[in-house]
Amino acid sequence: MGAGNKDAAQVKGPGGQGIATSGMISDPMAPKWAEKHASTIEKYWSMLPPWLGSFLASIAVFIFGATARGEWLHIAAHFFHGIRGEFHSRNVTARGPSEPGLMGVHWDDYYLSDWSFYWVWSTAISYIFYFGVGGFLHWFYYIRQRDRAEEWKCQPDNWLPPHLERHEIILGSFSLLLGSTLSATLASYCINGGPSMIYYDIAKHGWLWYFASWPIVFVWQDYLTYWSHRVFHLPFLYKNFHKMHHTYKQPTAFSVTAIHPIEFLFNQCILISPMFLIPTHFSVFCTILMYLYYHGIIDHSGINFKAYWWQPWQPDCIFHDNHHQYFHVNFAFNIEFWDKLHGTYRQKDKVYREDIFYGKGKNLDDCSNAELKDDLKERESENTLAYRGEMKDIQVNEIKAKLS
Repeated sequence: MGAGNKDAAQVKGPGGQGIATSGMISDPMAPKWAEKHASTIEKYWSMLPPWLGSFLASIAVFIFGATARGEWLHIAAHFFHGIRGEFHSRNVTARGPSEPGLMGVHWDDYYLSDWSFYWVWSTAISYIFYFGVGGFLHWFYYIRQRDRAEEWKCQPDNWLPPHLERHEIILGSFSLLLGSTLSATLASYCINGGPSMIYYDIAKHGWLWYFASWPIVFVWQDYLTYWSHRVFHLPFLYKNFHKMHHTYKQPTAFSVTAIHPIEFLFNQCILISPMFLIPTHFSVFCTILMYLYYHGIIDHSGINFKAYWWQPWQPDCIFHDNHHQYFHVNFAFNIEFWDKLHGTYRQKDKVYREDIFYGKGKNLDDCSNAELKDDLKERESENTLAYRGEMKDIQVNEIKAKLS
């Protein structure tokens, strides 16, 4: 994250304290190759037309989203299956008794023949993209544009401290190992003809179901994720599991997989659940997964990305950035309506803190002056450009009026 002494004086941690950046390059766990070679990268990058640079950055976000959870091989297996036709059946009835493999397990009996081969590829490629593409994005925004943070960062004056940057990459790397293992298992299962609800011929269920399944699968995954997320914010589960993810009050793209391992696997099971519960065409399943993973990166990037005109359901990046900044509010991911429906959408006349649970906040009338001042400081630290219209000013003025 370092960018010289000039930047070091500008960096603030979660509590506003100054953070020295001069020693960051020696940190072994962060994507420091991007910082060490920033001038070299900039030299070649400056040769590109601006439109091409922006395009490559967008592609990098997409690739990082597709690989950061290790699910790329599972998605690729379905994709190539759909392009080439049905996987050849490799069940034990056709092949006869299987030979015991690792640990004496008959892997063929579970449609997991050649699992170790898929696991090696799944894990290796995932880590290459995690550090390679992730390091590039780190350079593109957090190094290259650090002195212009007010133009792109949701919290332009607040930065993740070096020790938390290291922490999120260590934890995210472990989650990536779990994700790669799950991806290799599902890919092997599919390639070996394991039964599921995924189908590859639209005629099997007809065009009507094909088009209807898009919103059904999307809503199924997102609504379950909303409730899963909200449940993990209950006091016991939050303190023992989800709090680990909220260590990062200023999230970055690496924060997306920096989750407690149990919670990570639980969330992955929700995302892949249509594979075994709902008849889903491979194109629907793969496209929606890619969409969810892409926006997972966007939402945790700390960058003031806005939803496109064709995404009226999708909240802007500041929505989830607020969730990290204010903790128990804005639990949804891709459909903000869930929070509005259940009363957990952030309100201007409420104060939200880590010790105020259940997503309802605390009325301004019930807050002490100290609580109001702390909340005003948080609101003022947000980037006006991350909002649409004058929403930030409205939020700030609400507190100022109460304090006056």
